[in-house]
Amino acid sequence: MNPQDIAAALLPLLGGAGNVRTVGHCMTRLRVEVADRSQVRGAELRALPGVPGVVEDGESFQVVLGPGTVARVAPELERLVAEASAAGVTAAGGTAAEVLAERGAALRDRQRARNATPGKLFLRRLAQIFVPLIPALVGCGVIAGAGGLLANLHWLPALVPALSAIASGFMSLIAVFVGYQTAKEFGGTPVLGGAVAAVIVYPGVTHVAVFGRQLAPGQGGVLGALGAALLGTVVEKACRRVVPEALDVLVTPFLTVLLPGLVTLYGLMFVAGEVSSAIGRCAEWLLANGGVVAGFALGGLFLPLVMLGLHQALIPIHTTLIAERGSTVLLPILAMAGAGQVGAALAVHVRSAGDASVRKVIRSALPAGLLGIGEPLIYGVSLPLGRPFATACVGGAFGGAFVGLFHQLGDTVGATAIGPSGWALFPLLAGNHGLGRAVVVYGAGLLVGYGAGFVATYLFGVRGPSPALSPFPGAPPQTPLLKRRRS
Repeated sequence: MNPQDIAAALLPLLGGAGNVRTVGHCMTRLRVEVADRSQVRGAELRALPGVPGVVEDGESFQVVLGPGTVARVAPELERLVAEASAAGVTAAGGTAAEVLAERGAALRDRQRARNATPGKLFLRRLAQIFVPLIPALVGCGVIAGAGGLLANLHWLPALVPALSAIASGFMSLIAVFVGYQTAKEFGGTPVLGGAVAAVIVYPGVTHVAVFGRQLAPGQGGVLGALGAALLGTVVEKACRRVVPEALDVLVTPFLTVLLPGLVTLYGLMFVAGEVSSAIGRCAEWLLANGGVVAGFALGGLFLPLVMLGLHQALIPIHTTLIAERGSTVLLPILAMAGAGQVGAALAVHVRSAGDASVRKVIRSALPAGLLGIGEPLIYGVSLPLGRPFATACVGGAFGGAFVGLFHQLGDTVGATAIGPSGWALFPLLAGNHGLGRAVVVYGAGLLVGYGAGFVATYLFGVRGPSPALSPFPGAPPQTPLLKRRRS
């Protein structure tokens, strides 16, 4: 199906144009906020061809479509909603959009109050700040990797500085983008959030001394930018309440930039810088002194975070490590969870030799799994079966322990950017002993994850009578699953 057809098929299942409030997306998921959840036909949505799964968030429906596809479907769905709204088309066969919106808003508020917790709301908002930055992080990371490879091989030396400048430009100004996104997410004026955060990367901060020490450009990094923009949003909202309308256009921007800017310079940059450095030291100490245990825990627990969509909350930590240390040592370990998932799927494929439907689902999802996109395998294979999801976590744990062991032995493997994993992470790898050894350690870790996930699933993941496996959660069962085989 092309993006236009997918969007056209999704819209009625989401309750129609009048039921869709907002449309957004991350790397793999279409995020749709609806007015009335009862209008969404969840079972049909999950059974739609090309939809590996649907995650029901407290405020939205996250439709898993996969990388590339989701970036093309989202604007098409937005276009259809806009066209339908302009033509007066509404959900549920002509109910007035305004009435439906009011009723849906009340239902949404009750649902939000019932299910939302402060922790989940915070993580969700944190993810929304950083998710739009991932494409730039990936692009710049790959360019940086290419530049490093050319430098190591002494090829095209005249091109290396240009690649370095292109790759470093975004990272040198990432605080501005974080400030912009933070203000946008928390209800402030985005450009004012970016203006407040920009002071962090301004070269002239070297003339400012705090606690007897001169500030350095970039000190505090993304955490400082996040705090500065949050403070700016608070000041802006306070000004909107008390400043007369006639003076608002001058006074509010002035105070929104000035007051948080002073706090950022004389306190926040120093504090956030210390916190950022502590995060880097903590990660290094944890893996240097307990790499096996830490790797086992991180690799084994990451799949449940992906399933819940909470893995995006780790983006600030990754970004901080990249800014502080040049790479994030956590991402290669967390990527082992996807390897365990691939191994588990391969084991199910072997054990379902007589089940063509099951094998077809696995074969269609495996390429994405090898490239680190886990949702098709999670929602199409392991979660519907139950046990393979747990054994996939076992595979990820052993892969993480392997990479953690080498870190403990002195071979550090990191990623210069975030976003990809699996095989797609190879161009972004970096190590303290060169790119070659980092590639070998990471590749061997993937093999360990594949093998452990396969063995655990083959022996324990598909034993005994099981319910039928459906290609998509919520779809009717299609074929009887694997029966126990006698050796």
